[in-house]
Amino acid sequence: MIFSPLLRVLQRTSLVAQIAVALAAGVALALLLPGATPYVAFLGTLFIAALKAVAPVLVLVLVMAAISNHVPGEATGIRPVLLLYVVGTLSAAVVGVTASLWWPSTLVLHAAPQIDAAPPGAVSEVLLNVATSIVDNPVHALLQANYIGILAWAVGLGLALRHASAGTRAVLHDGAQAITAIIQAVIRCAPLGIFGLVASTFAEAGEQALRGYGHLLAVLVGCMLFVALVVNPLIVWLCIRRNPYPLVLTCLRESGVTAFFTRSSAANIPINLALAERLGLKEETYSIAIPLGATINMAGAAITISVLTLAAAHTLGVQVQMGTALLLCVVASVCATGASGVAGGSLLLIPLACSLFGIGNDVAMQVVAVGFIIGIVQDSAETALNSSTDVLFTAAAGMAQERRAAGAVSS
Repeated sequence: MIFSPLLRVLQRTSLVAQIAVALAAGVALALLLPGATPYVAFLGTLFIAALKAVAPVLVLVLVMAAISNHVPGEATGIRPVLLLYVVGTLSAAVVGVTASLWWPSTLVLHAAPQIDAAPPGAVSEVLLNVATSIVDNPVHALLQANYIGILAWAVGLGLALRHASAGTRAVLHDGAQAITAIIQAVIRCAPLGIFGLVASTFAEAGEQALRGYGHLLAVLVGCMLFVALVVNPLIVWLCIRRNPYPLVLTCLRESGVTAFFTRSSAANIPINLALAERLGLKEETYSIAIPLGATINMAGAAITISVLTLAAAHTLGVQVQMGTALLLCVVASVCATGASGVAGGSLLLIPLACSLFGIGNDVAMQVVAVGFIIGIVQDSAETALNSSTDVLFTAAAGMAQERRAAGAVSS
């Protein structure tokens, strides 16, 4: 009885408003009572763990159900989304390279750090890793949240089950609805999770460590904001030919905010799937495009790789030629596509980009260490851009298709 009025207020308050309150409360707790943040940090840990736990099963079941129940001859609309992913990632790399050439950053490098994982040695190795992920064991893919492998098995099983009985396809559809209900319940806990994440993030932000990299962070975050608020809206406008900002801001608010604090595109897949459903997008399209985007649509990663690589070049006094800069845009885009959907996934691809300028692995790994130092801001902004763009481009492709269909009918 005591909590009934509170529950009624929560039911009348939108999820976005609840998250905004959680953000403010988390910042206030970190500033006023920093010693109390460890006691609420577990809320954020549980929220991310719940998202990561349900996301692989959700993707597998949802894609299988969507494909198995797909009407033959009806287009899925996935190709325009993939094209937008490529254009968006390449455009972001160009922005990162251009900004780094106009406002060069330098780093203070020390002894080479110890990094647990080994960076790839060539672009071919990145592509090989992606190809290997496609043929992964389905159980291993689920356990390791390998979304490329999960998608491959989901598409294959979905195509095979298109010839199954109507009852089997109905069971798949009901299973997808059940998993969706579970993820909706998890998402309703987002305010508590965001509260714990914000409190722990601000308490551990390391202001002294970040202060020395102010210029580098300004270039990185500035590029990501420029892509989010200028480049992406321009791409969307070219698709839908109307004001893109309502859609852009919706995606940034409802997807980018949670991705900023979870720092994982994979963990944000359920958030994006729920947003795509609210936007009225085709399930046949978004059920495939969004999980795939969490793996290959990496505009923020392309910016990180470009800016930090050129910062290393400027630090060592390496002259950057126009041809090499253009090649860096392409390499950064390809490398970003191979970046994992977890926190810090793009940083280990920096040594590969540094090799274009003859920068040795010892120096490149020091640059990776700098990336981890500023990761509390860099990786959060990167993930927010990556994940929100997944929904944005999926919606833009769907709206463009509707616009063309309406034009054909009117003519």
